[in-house]
Amino acid sequence: MKKTYVTTMPNHIGAFLKASECFATLGMNITRVSYNKAVDSHTLFIDAEGTEEQIRQADAMLAGIGYLKGDEQARAVVLLEFMLKDRPGSVTEVLRLIQEYRLNISYISSQENGTDYQAFKMGLFVEDETKLHEFVARAKEICPVRVIDYNHSEKVFDNSIFYRSFVLGLMEETGLPESALEGLLVNSNMIMQMLDENGLSPFKTFESISRFAKLLSVSRGSAFTPRISRHRITEDTEIILIEPPCGSNTAILRSRGETLFIDCGYALYREEMVSLFRELLPEWETMKKSILVTHADVDHCGLLSLFDEVFASEKTRECLLLEYEGKNGFREQNPLHRPYINICKTLTGYRPVTPEKVTALWGTGEDQGEPLKQIGFFRFGELRFEVYEGQGGHLPGEIILIDYAHHIAFTGDVFINTHGMTREQKAYNQYAPVLMTSVDTDPELCAEERRAFMQRLGAGAWQIFGAHGMKKDYQVQAG
Repeated sequence: MKKTYVTTMPNHIGAFLKASECFATLGMNITRVSYNKAVDSHTLFIDAEGTEEQIRQADAMLAGIGYLKGDEQARAVVLLEFMLKDRPGSVTEVLRLIQEYRLNISYISSQENGTDYQAFKMGLFVEDETKLHEFVARAKEICPVRVIDYNHSEKVFDNSIFYRSFVLGLMEETGLPESALEGLLVNSNMIMQMLDENGLSPFKTFESISRFAKLLSVSRGSAFTPRISRHRITEDTEIILIEPPCGSNTAILRSRGETLFIDCGYALYREEMVSLFRELLPEWETMKKSILVTHADVDHCGLLSLFDEVFASEKTRECLLLEYEGKNGFREQNPLHRPYINICKTLTGYRPVTPEKVTALWGTGEDQGEPLKQIGFFRFGELRFEVYEGQGGHLPGEIILIDYAHHIAFTGDVFINTHGMTREQKAYNQYAPVLMTSVDTDPELCAEERRAFMQRLGAGAWQIFGAHGMKKDYQVQAG
């Protein structure tokens, strides 16, 4: 079995050697190490592999040498900016106040800017949040003071517990429980290490994670304002498209008295979406709730537990089963995507659906050597869809539904209307490509699938419902 250790080491020569000797003594193999002094001068992440007994002994040995700490890790470094008059001795009064509150300085930066004031930045090591609030209140009597978020700091400063300070901020922003701490620590570090090796600034990575989490949290409650549109297909058939600020669209098909959902967004918005369903569907509480899933990404499957039956491809059912069993789904099997997906699941409260609800309507079909292969048909009300499965360019198990009689298509994430997104949707969709390096498992293959889909459309006016952005009207000329 494997375990990720988040160790706090003294900043001196031989510190890592001391930790590695603990594992070597026990015959354990270190499979990953991450340390970046510019980000955090004391935190070292170590992935180690061994038996349950070896891991238990390693826990004890690392705790014994002080590398695994408890309450001390709740401390933080806070970056403050003091707007001081640009004259000799102006900082002395602030320094005396810092001494009075017995705060340690971990970073100092100041430079004149041609005005009568100087922005004096200090990183203060804080153990008691109440004491910090008192200090800031007193300091404001001396000069204007503001807390600077690490994302906007102009220089990297020595933060001996950066990761925990960062993650605690995420948890406060999103209201997550204490149990989420360790997972967020590890996965934030894994994203940082991966992107740092590809040349992206570590602080750009943390900034992206933080802003992504903020977008998720600020879109809740009364701020949850999805764009809703109705599309009349025939006299007896209508499609209601719900486009939330964050996450996938949800389409509601109404045909000849039947109702079917396609995809369902993030679990984070459960209350908001249920309230919306009740408003749009007066029979919501008593109706049989059926949903079709285009693929098994977390932003498409977050609310599957609301439904009585879930329809999917065989591979999507396999992915959902893996998640239910506590194993890596298809997305997490990609090392580049795993940390982001794990963070996303934590931030949105994702819980896998019980396998009994999921029915695979189509197998994988015979390999036709093409980007899209037809795997079956799907009938709903007066709609008749041909079902095509991609080769996994976006995610294995992905499907596209095409109704040639009514010229409508549901394309999941294989084809989305990037030009038809709201401002909030554009802001949300910019972060996954950065934090996963690509939203597609195989970008080139996904592009081939997109082209293959467009080539399968016959002449006429089409309505294409992608999983992000508004419906796209598309005209195919005859001949």
